[in-house]
Amino acid sequence: MRFLADLVSQVRNQEEQIREGGGAKAIENQHAKGRLTARERINQLVDAGSFFELGVYAAFGMYEEWGGAPSAGVITGLGRVHTRMVMIIANDATVKAGAFFPMTSKKVIRAQNIAIENRIPTVYLVDSAGVFLPLQEDVFPDSDDFGRVFRNNAVMSALGIPQIAAIMGMCVAGGGYLPVMCDHVLMTDGSGLFLAGPALVQAAIGQKVSAEELGGAAMHSAISGTIDFREPNDEACVQRIRSIVDKWGYRRQSPWDRRKPAEPALAAEEIYGIYDSSPARPYDMKEILARVVDGSRFDEYKPEYGKTLICGYARVGGFAVGIVANQKLHAQQTDHEGHKRLEFGGVIYTESAEKASRFIMDCNQNLIPLVFFHDVNGFMVGRDAEWSGIIKAGAKMVNAVSNSVVPKITVIIGGSFGAGHYAMCGKAYDPRFVFAWPTARYAVMSGDSAAGTLVEIKLRQLERGGKKLSEEEKKELFESVKQTYDEQTDPRYGAARLWIDKIIDPIETRDAITTALEAAALNPDVAEFKVGVLQT
Repeated sequence: MRFLADLVSQVRNQEEQIREGGGAKAIENQHAKGRLTARERINQLVDAGSFFELGVYAAFGMYEEWGGAPSAGVITGLGRVHTRMVMIIANDATVKAGAFFPMTSKKVIRAQNIAIENRIPTVYLVDSAGVFLPLQEDVFPDSDDFGRVFRNNAVMSALGIPQIAAIMGMCVAGGGYLPVMCDHVLMTDGSGLFLAGPALVQAAIGQKVSAEELGGAAMHSAISGTIDFREPNDEACVQRIRSIVDKWGYRRQSPWDRRKPAEPALAAEEIYGIYDSSPARPYDMKEILARVVDGSRFDEYKPEYGKTLICGYARVGGFAVGIVANQKLHAQQTDHEGHKRLEFGGVIYTESAEKASRFIMDCNQNLIPLVFFHDVNGFMVGRDAEWSGIIKAGAKMVNAVSNSVVPKITVIIGGSFGAGHYAMCGKAYDPRFVFAWPTARYAVMSGDSAAGTLVEIKLRQLERGGKKLSEEEKKELFESVKQTYDEQTDPRYGAARLWIDKIIDPIETRDAITTALEAAALNPDVAEFKVGVLQT
């Protein structure tokens, strides 16, 4: 219990440091220009206490040679404006003047993709110096780089997703297209919007012109007609955005069933005493679920079959959901010949994969969103598993997950390894959101397994060269490899690369899922469910 609480505290403390952005001096410089910081702007924009930040750990531990880029220099998340949910994308000018690092582009694109999948209106608070030039080759050209942002602007507009952009500082070069491709464009006095700044204009064509004359708010309001609203300062600009959002109409609602929410009958704080990462002390996943779902009520599907995967129906925040979760308790299973065997918790067997496949298809048939809880070691291996058709069963589950048309939400609470990660709707399988507990571990295999495998390969290479290591040297090599691998399986490593949208406190699991379902409910469109050819 203490271990989990300490991990949560460590993550929260790190997040607070990250939220300081470029630091006290950079914040002071922003204020000296008469501007608010990105976080101050967001606090004034959203209804009190409604901001649900995503991607806090983006670029964590990266770009250290350039002084780092906390949160990748851009703040993203869901918030409410006059109770309406919006996606917020705000450049943090305290971090390298809001310049775009490679992960900045990817973070903005991830936020836009969430908005596209869920049809979430989007507000951009623009204050950026443009591409971080020393790393331009990793920012500029590819399909998940800077240019994709503007392509997404156009696609979102065509889909009818409202977009508002407020220029509250610099907006230069290619970045100038972002606000102009939105439905509403606001700009504060003292800000700049131009394809080339005064220095570049003079170098290129010899023309001397001031920044205000070239691309100031007064010019764009009265002469070019590029902006819709000219505001004297940040505070007035934010209030104007709120006023615009307040007048939006409502589109048709999604088909996902929602009733009045009921709090779980059991306290969420008890999760700290239930979860255990030690293989020697397997825990009961049903006890976790009972502290997440409405009224602690859970209709388990095929409870006596394929017991290492739990499937069933519940409500979370009032929304009907189908849950697929790895059971960590070991279970007895009887095969087709009447033989009993012990099945290890956290391992997907043929029977559990087949059960989950059918359940996932049922949820799609009946328009029930899916929530996946990961603590999976992978699929079972060995002769008995192969003879039972484990590959066919796994392929069937992957097919069902891949072709699901209902919203999918993934929560990684423990291990998420190998093909088990894929079958449980890992990042590559288009979950609308990926959340992780601080205890999550995310890789092809666990640190111990990987270290053992890699060390064995290394020893064989050395032996072929005529060198033999002592037991002490073998141990040092093992520990060195394991340490590197463990660092890469840490959820903060995955969150830094946007494989995880948010690291959450276990007791906030219910709230995170509810917020994700509320976002998903903004998209009323559901494609026809087809699975193609299934292995049988």
